[in-house]
Amino acid sequence: MTMQPQHDRIIIFDTTLRDGEQCPGATLNGDEKLVIAKQLARLGVDVIEAGFPFASPGDFDAVQKIAATVGTETGPTICGLARATRQDIKAAAEAVKPAAKPRIHTFIATSDIHLQYKLKKSREEVLKIAPEMVAYAKSFVDDVEFSPEDAGRSDPEFLYQILEVAIAAGATTVNIPDTVGYTTPAEFGGLIRGIKENVPNIDQAIISVHGHNDLGLAVANFLSAVENGARQLECTINGIGERAGNAALEELVMALHVRRQYYNPFFGRPPESTEPLTQIDTKQIYKSSRLVSNLTGMLVQPNKAIVGANAFAHESGIHQDGVLKNKLTYEIMDAESIGLSENQIVLGKHSGRHAFSNRLQELGFELSDTDLNKAFVRFKELADKKKEISDWDIEAIVNDEIQQAPDFYRLELVQVSCGDRAQPTATVTLRTPDGEELTDAAIGTGPVDAIYKAINRVINVPNKLIEFSVQSVTAGIDAIGEVTIRVQHEDRVYSGHAANTDIVVASAQAYVNALNRLSEALKKDRLHAQHETAVV
Repeated sequence: MTMQPQHDRIIIFDTTLRDGEQCPGATLNGDEKLVIAKQLARLGVDVIEAGFPFASPGDFDAVQKIAATVGTETGPTICGLARATRQDIKAAAEAVKPAAKPRIHTFIATSDIHLQYKLKKSREEVLKIAPEMVAYAKSFVDDVEFSPEDAGRSDPEFLYQILEVAIAAGATTVNIPDTVGYTTPAEFGGLIRGIKENVPNIDQAIISVHGHNDLGLAVANFLSAVENGARQLECTINGIGERAGNAALEELVMALHVRRQYYNPFFGRPPESTEPLTQIDTKQIYKSSRLVSNLTGMLVQPNKAIVGANAFAHESGIHQDGVLKNKLTYEIMDAESIGLSENQIVLGKHSGRHAFSNRLQELGFELSDTDLNKAFVRFKELADKKKEISDWDIEAIVNDEIQQAPDFYRLELVQVSCGDRAQPTATVTLRTPDGEELTDAAIGTGPVDAIYKAINRVINVPNKLIEFSVQSVTAGIDAIGEVTIRVQHEDRVYSGHAANTDIVVASAQAYVNALNRLSEALKKDRLHAQHETAVV
């Protein structure tokens, strides 16, 4: 079956789980990837690039599990990334095989600087490799995407040649990456226009774009590409990714949604058409943003467009007066349109397990009985401390439960003593992987510093705390505090997250979570080293 290009709307290709995860400190385990993949499916993305299967056994397993679980007939296309080599492509094919709609995305560099210094190959060699590997990928799946890496700095004439032979070999999508975030909107739009005008068989494939935000131009570049014929946008939730990140999905989708009248003519529609330009359920945007932020440990800046804490806040007196009279005076979209509803009171201390379960389903959570029981216990504990519980509170405690790190060490007790005339002192008790309880104490410059020093005395793993952040989930003195931290060990970064009405307890739990992730990674490294030694 040959796929026919779709030109009547924008295809949203989400690479949060592949390019987004390559951001330092954003490493996700297989279960966390699956949680995000399920949310991406609810969000309505067309394609999920689930990972780079050849990169590691863990990545392969995660892609395969996502393909089997999320890649249903009515779900998104599941894509695996592969370099233009047989071993990469075969691994990707095996990983995405369980999906109803599998895709292999293969790439090779085309810019002269990459050819000379990275590949050490000539243009002629690459021109031969590309169609050969596309054809090899085509032997496994009907849906093949080809990317000329660093297209933004490639010679256009060479780009036209390699795209033509890739399409002739079976590529159904050709992706044009601005790999280093170098181009400007006019240049990028011109590049797409040049491809449409100079690649003879371009009508047989969908033009896609992928871009990084090194100059803060990724979203603007993509919108210019749309005006010139691009119909697939490769993006990530919150714009996470290598270096300065990728084009942000929420910004692209809402730009196309809010400015439909401007973009409709580029799709052959009358300006007044209200038909959506993407199939994204915009009401799932905020929840998707929060989930990815919590699981990756990558915080969203307050002034971030669409999903930042201040995106719909108005402090200026003139602005407040206008908004109270008519929201349209200063708001071009409703907070409700991205799923940011009013902070309504939904449950209380007398609510039962059934009501709690129903509310979770309404919020889009699908929990196992075990996770539901743990979340319900947390809910009851919170209900004893907070009189009024909001949807945001529920999301915070549920996200905290489903994203727990490997349970190498368990925090059993944390107690602090501090004050303006006292030496901050902390006592902690941790349960070890062997079930033994260890208690230690330390002093520090503050309560959190004392806690972390005490934990370090128990979990003796060298690390450097590089980021510590506390955010309030809702307003009020009894609000849940979410703590996100990042620790560094050698050249790798690990994140930890926890939520609690007591930010001291949340700080301790977040640190233990990060150290558990670090401990898991070290354990895997030891097992891998033992395996390599045994093989030798």
